[in-house]
Amino acid sequence: MQATHATSDVPPQSRRHFWQDVVSKTYFPLDLVFPGGRDFHASLGAWTMGPLSVSRNVSNGLLYRRHERHLVNEREECFLITVPELAEIRFEQDGKDVRCQPGAFVIERSHLPYEFSHHDPAALWVLKVPSAVLRTRISRPERLATLQFDASRSVGALFVDTLRFAGERIAAMDDAAHAVMGKHLIDLLAMVIEADERVLTGHSSSVRNGHLHRCELFIRSRLDDMRLTPQMVADGCGISLRYLHQIFEGEGITVCAYIRNQRLSMSDTMLRDPTCRMSISEIAYQCGFGDQAQFSRNYRARFGCTPSDARAASRAALP
Repeated sequence: MQATHATSDVPPQSRRHFWQDVVSKTYFPLDLVFPGGRDFHASLGAWTMGPLSVSRNVSNGLLYRRHERHLVNEREECFLITVPELAEIRFEQDGKDVRCQPGAFVIERSHLPYEFSHHDPAALWVLKVPSAVLRTRISRPERLATLQFDASRSVGALFVDTLRFAGERIAAMDDAAHAVMGKHLIDLLAMVIEADERVLTGHSSSVRNGHLHRCELFIRSRLDDMRLTPQMVADGCGISLRYLHQIFEGEGITVCAYIRNQRLSMSDTMLRDPTCRMSISEIAYQCGFGDQAQFSRNYRARFGCTPSDARAASRAALP
C-alpha cells in the first residue's frame, strides 16, 4: 500500500490540523507543535513492506510529543528507525537526550513518552517496525531506544542506502517483493545492531553479555530443531549448563521460555507474511513445534488469537 500527502493540496489555515492527522495516522498518535509562522510546508510518502512501513517525511521545523495519554489504548509496540538527511534532529526519551546528525540514525520506542524535534527544515527516512518482528532478530530491543548508530560506513551505510533505494523503487514492486525487501532491511538492521559493542554491554558484565549474545544467536539459528535443549545450547556455546541458566535468569527469563518465545515470534512473522505458502501445521514444524495443538495453545496464549485468525487478519489487510 502506498500513501502520499502534501500540505500544498490544503489551504494554509488548515495545514497544521491536516498535518497533525497525517503524522498520527502514519506513525501513531502524537501532538505537534509548529514553531514557525502560518506558512507551513510538508510532504510525506509512506509504503508498506509486509509488516513494516517506510516513509519519507519532509517538513519545516517541528516538535513532536508523545505523552502518556497517547499510550493508553496502544496494544502493539513498535520501533521507529529515523534517518535524518538535511538537518540535525533531537530526540529525548527515558531521561536521555540525543542529537542526531545526517550520517547516523536513531531508534525510538513507541511505548514510552518522548519528544522529537528539528529546528530547521528536515528530510527524514523512517522505518517503522513492530516489536514482535524486531524481536525475532534482536533480543530485548527496548535496550536500543535513544541509541545512535553510524550510517556513514560499513553495514550502517548499506542499511541506509537500501532503505532509500527501497523507498524510491517500491512503487514498481508487488506485495511479494515488498515483503522480501522488508526482510532484507530487518536483516541489515540486525547486523548493524549486533556489531555495536553498546548492545553487548548492559546491566551485567561485558563477558556475561557476550556469552548471552552468543547463546541467543545459537538458539535463533536452530529454532527449527525440535530437539533443541538447554544442554545443547550450553554445549554449542562452550559453557556449563548451570552458567547458561544463570545468565538467562539474570535477564528475567528461563532458557526454555526464551526458546519458546523465539519460536512463537518466528511463527507469527511467517503467518503474517503474504509470501509464505506453508500451511499452519508446516509453519508449526518449521518453527520447532512437534505438536500442532500445543503450538496453537502457545500461540493463542502469547498473541491472544489463534494462528488461523492471525493469518486471516493479515490477508484481509492486503489491498
